[in-house]
Amino acid sequence: MESQAEYGPDEGPAQKVSVSMPAGRVAAVKARVGARGFSAYVSAAVERQIQRDLLEESLRAKEAEIGPPTQEIQDWAAAIFREAEEQAARLEPGEEKR
Repeated sequence: MESQAEYGPDEGPAQKVSVSMPAGRVAAVKARVGARGFSAYVSAAVERQIQRDLLEESLRAKEAEIGPPTQEIQDWAAAIFREAEEQAARLEPGEEKR
């Protein structure tokens, strides 16, 4: 059996894993993508979380290097995130983000 460490994050054969989550969350995912799209949906969610974790690590490292962002930059970033959340909320289920 080959080592999992030989593969990058988006490489290698599909591997079956067992994940526990609340029944309501499982139902919500299946309602959005159907039972056949469940694995792809969860895989995409894990990919996004890894990206967020890496971003957070990068931000912490940069902050340690140059100090925290100014209040003006924090306010600007918060406004951008609010706008993105509002745009996402307006999308119809299944509609592609642009």
